[in-house]
Amino acid sequence: MLSIHLLKKDIEDCREEMVRLALITSLSDQRVIETSKKLDKLINTYYKLSTKSS
Repeated sequence: MLSIHLLKKDIEDCREEMVRLALITSLSDQRVIETSKKLDKLINTYYKLSTKSS
């Protein structure tokens, strides 16, 4: 099972990567969009895990 701590780190890393890509390309660049989708999935997983453990 994925730990919430590792998931938080993955979310932060993915967010930083998305911002970095957006700064050197554009918000509509395919790599930014794909990274954003990945970030959405990570956040959804985090939310599901955090609500289960409450």
